[in-house]
Amino acid sequence: MTGSRMTGWSRRRVLGAALAAATAAAAPSTSPAKAATGEWPFRRGVNAWPWFALTREFPAPRTDYDWPPFQAQRPVPTPADLARLRASGLDFIRLPVDPGPFLAAEAGRRADLMAMLGAAVKAALAADLGVILNVQANGATHYWNPDRMVSSTGAPEFARYQVFVGEVAGMLKDMAPGRVALEPVNEPPQDCSSQAWPKVQAALLTAARTQAPDLPLLVTGGCGSMVRGLTALDPAPLAQFEPVLFTFHFYEPYLFSHQGAPWMREPVYRALNNVPWPASAGTLEQTLASVRASMAKDTERSDEAKKAAYAETEKVLKVYFDAQPDRRFIDGYLRQVSDWADSHGIAPGRVIMGEFGALRTDARYTAAPNPDRARYIADVRQSAEAAGFPWAFWDLFDGMGMMDDTTRALDPAMVEALGLTMPGD
Repeated sequence: MTGSRMTGWSRRRVLGAALAAATAAAAPSTSPAKAATGEWPFRRGVNAWPWFALTREFPAPRTDYDWPPFQAQRPVPTPADLARLRASGLDFIRLPVDPGPFLAAEAGRRADLMAMLGAAVKAALAADLGVILNVQANGATHYWNPDRMVSSTGAPEFARYQVFVGEVAGMLKDMAPGRVALEPVNEPPQDCSSQAWPKVQAALLTAARTQAPDLPLLVTGGCGSMVRGLTALDPAPLAQFEPVLFTFHFYEPYLFSHQGAPWMREPVYRALNNVPWPASAGTLEQTLASVRASMAKDTERSDEAKKAAYAETEKVLKVYFDAQPDRRFIDGYLRQVSDWADSHGIAPGRVIMGEFGALRTDARYTAAPNPDRARYIADVRQSAEAAGFPWAFWDLFDGMGMMDDTTRALDPAMVEALGLTMPGD
């Protein structure tokens, strides 16, 4: 999930029913049967976006990219940055890779891009960090987007995407066996109960496994890798692709984690700010006053549009404050994953929470107050660890990051919330 690539998801409408269930949630089991096996080196990670994202694609009708295809000004971790991440207590990075520039490039430049990607993986390994490489299509790109590549096995560019997954698997297969894994798709666009997604996933896993018989592969459920997408997944047919790990993303409740996000389709998010975590840390009246103040500064929308947006915002915020979400809300959500894993005999150490986070307050976003953001991230992290799930924070840089884009300073509040140590301490 990133602001620059997201165009909005129907899944963002998870407001009422989920919040209403928050008060009934209890802490997940931490019995010995749920202890992590320790078999995998992925325990605590961070998403290294936008190392291979933020592209320079040409507008339609062209389908290619300028060269080099990635924006020069994007923040990219240096070897020193990677060493500091390892020193903080992180043990892996999840590396999102936009496939568009690779698929659009001619053979020579594609080879250059693959070499760049291989060098990035080796740099992380040299810093004693494991790597989960995630092929992450950009939903904001006009051509090389999820719909055209992974919406079905008949999608216009699925065949080329499938070949690319195989090529990446082949590149990774001999790199530090056991410390590198491949995740072929990010946040599948299909519905949770889609019959298309299992076929897409199986075809991609087949391509990867053909090239790399022993490379760990990450599998996920539909509907954007949400919890309910994973719990709808039948893992039995995936046993043929072992070794496999499972992954899901967690941003609930979106009213908190995505408040002020400029890329969200729903009008409530644009002016949403000062939503507290937990809900008991603030009041409905205080948050609505902040929303009104934000809307008053909005000169792009008509008064009628702002009035309608405010009415919807007031409605969903009442649900939020009535439900009073807190750590119990998160525990209840993750218990669904624990129950699913238990029912299929899957050790919790094989189930990775591949993304979680919340927007920070800066010049670009009107988001959660920083103390609330830190409390939320700490609650999600602690809940995942109590359930035995490895995790990867979203993300290293940008509006949800833990490191300043320019100074490369780690955010002490995020380091503490993630249970890490400031390097040098």
